[in-house]
Amino acid sequence: MPRLFVLSAGGAYATIQTWSVQEGAIMIQMRKEQFGTGTFVHVIQRGSRQMPIVRNDTDRWRFLRLIRYVNDESVPRHWERDISPDDILDNFRRPAYWPAIKPYVSVIAYCLMDNHFHLLLQERLEGGVSKFIQRISNSMAMHHNARYGTSGTLFEGPYRARVVADDRHLQYLGAYINVKNPFERFPGGLHVATANFEQAYAFAIAYSFSSTADFAGVRTSSILDHALRQELFSNPNEFKGVAQELMLDRQEALSDGGRDGLFLEPWS
Repeated sequence: MPRLFVLSAGGAYATIQTWSVQEGAIMIQMRKEQFGTGTFVHVIQRGSRQMPIVRNDTDRWRFLRLIRYVNDESVPRHWERDISPDDILDNFRRPAYWPAIKPYVSVIAYCLMDNHFHLLLQERLEGGVSKFIQRISNSMAMHHNARYGTSGTLFEGPYRARVVADDRHLQYLGAYINVKNPFERFPGGLHVATANFEQAYAFAIAYSFSSTADFAGVRTSSILDHALRQELFSNPNEFKGVAQELMLDRQEALSDGGRDGLFLEPWS
């Protein structure tokens, strides 16, 4: 696999966020982070007290709209008014009359779970990761509070982010985000999913709220940067092979009484 980048040891982590209250919602105020343009970053954002951040498919589809449309420094303030159902059906089409797009990040992989989400990103504008997550988190919190009559923060605190320091970790995360997480939703959980890999893999591909289908070669979503995705895995068979190896390694490690080898990040 071609080398994507070189990063010195030590990496960089997200700085602490501050909070303020606006219109009954906790608004996230990001400070400048230590990420540089071109840096690859794994982000995870969890619900407060492990509570759900989405309650139904309406909320889940809105998350996809967010990561597609607010990944843009020039997006109109009231962007949701401009998006029609036909735009969504046409692969999240961007209105032609909007200003030229200025993406904060490239999205390489994503997975939305009931109480958290994962994103694998490459920063494109200075401070882009911070601004992108700020927009997603604030919008989700305000929407949740307005829709369900709640108040306060939706998320547990500052989002967590870590620079991806080598190609193996980057490729590993591609499989971790796209397979391990959807497999948790499989009836019976991870153990049953791993033991029935083919069935669980088809289940993961069918899950609309992750990028698994793109990596498996059955979809080309406008949300992703597909050139970067293809740098991770040259074809869907390579992705599937790495994913199966990942899950089998996990099962063997747990059978031997070891720690779950999939927990790559200190927060997992």
